[in-house]
Amino acid sequence: MPQTAFRPNHMHIVWHDYTSHDAALPISVAPLREKASVIGRTGLMLLSCGTGAWRVRSSMNTLAEELGLVCAADIGLTSIEYTCFDGEQAFSQTLTLTSTGVNTSKLNRLEHFVAEFADICSRMTGEQLHTHLDEIEQVHGLYSPLMLGLAAALACGAFTFLLGGGWVEMILAFFGAGIGNAVRCKLSKHHLTLVLCTTVSVAAACLVYAGCLKIAEMTCGINVQHEAGYICSMLFIIPGFPFITSGIDMAKLDMRSGLERLSYAVMIVLIATMAAWLMALALHLKPVDFLPLNLSMLQYIVFRLLTSFCGVFGFSIMFNSPVPLAMSAAVIGAISNTLRLELVDLASLPPAAAAFFAAMIAGLLASAYKKHSGFPRIAITVPSIVIMVPGLYLYRAIYNLGMMNLSISASWFASATLIILALPLGLIFARIMTDKMFRYCT
Repeated sequence: MPQTAFRPNHMHIVWHDYTSHDAALPISVAPLREKASVIGRTGLMLLSCGTGAWRVRSSMNTLAEELGLVCAADIGLTSIEYTCFDGEQAFSQTLTLTSTGVNTSKLNRLEHFVAEFADICSRMTGEQLHTHLDEIEQVHGLYSPLMLGLAAALACGAFTFLLGGGWVEMILAFFGAGIGNAVRCKLSKHHLTLVLCTTVSVAAACLVYAGCLKIAEMTCGINVQHEAGYICSMLFIIPGFPFITSGIDMAKLDMRSGLERLSYAVMIVLIATMAAWLMALALHLKPVDFLPLNLSMLQYIVFRLLTSFCGVFGFSIMFNSPVPLAMSAAVIGAISNTLRLELVDLASLPPAAAAFFAAMIAGLLASAYKKHSGFPRIAITVPSIVIMVPGLYLYRAIYNLGMMNLSISASWFASATLIILALPLGLIFARIMTDKMFRYCT
């Protein structure tokens, strides 16, 4: 039998078919369908960058107001149903993404497009606007899989120290996470399913860590207890963006988007932790405690500042942030994450309470910096606190659940849940204090 050609499940929309045949007609006086196509496409592109429903709706409303329309939108994780009214007619459309992800570089360009729309809508045609959006849409990854692998290696190596690991665990996690994320990026470029990409990349990270540890044991006599760091080699997979944006969406009663994002994040965590658990059984790895580090309090603070900076910088690069944006997030993350750890150590604050205050500080600093930089607030805040997401706790919860240590598993789950709840709450309160539009229910 002849082979059938690969047929995508989501059909491609030819946006230029919505434009008017009159090439000189500016969008401000174009037909309703043409205006609505620009609004809907901009919203869909924003959604593809990983930003929350509140920001997508706000941007669509801004465009609609400039075009003399009223827009009502229902937004999920990968789809938008919206209707535009002009007082006489209505135009409705349903738009869907093939997948979701994070692209802060594209998000930055889209936010500038929305902010400048009032100046350009009166002189640009629908065809010109869609051509401009074509150019923005072509901004895919700024970095190669190799560079993204190095970014994950840097982030997870730094993460290892923050969780209590030493230089041996940091080096091994560096290699494991680097190769694991490079594998994930290669698979994603071929549009393979999320389940496959996550499973294979986590398995690769664990396998590389275990292999490097075995070589180090045989050649350098490294203590076998350094196996504790294998968990850190897979933490590049933690879905910080959907975790955080789900809480922000639910705070604004965008329940559909919030619950879908939370489900997506939970699905990734379950796939990753189950894959890591099975690899641990196959490779005889156990999540034992890290060996103690003999450092003074001053040394801890200095190294925490440095590794927090490196960790946030690495995660920002993984989110496709340009270097200036990644540096900004890294500075804020270094301050807020070090504060979190010192609140636990010096003030004996519960980890969840410390996470709340640290996230709130990160949100306040990002809001103050946004006024001078013009970068999207979410592109600064989420990378700066994603390093606080308790991936280690989640893995240990699943590992102990698989080993039927139910009371220990429940303890790790409870601790992880409290911290995960505290992080978006901290950002929400910072947003309430600094953003008048977010503060009110309108």
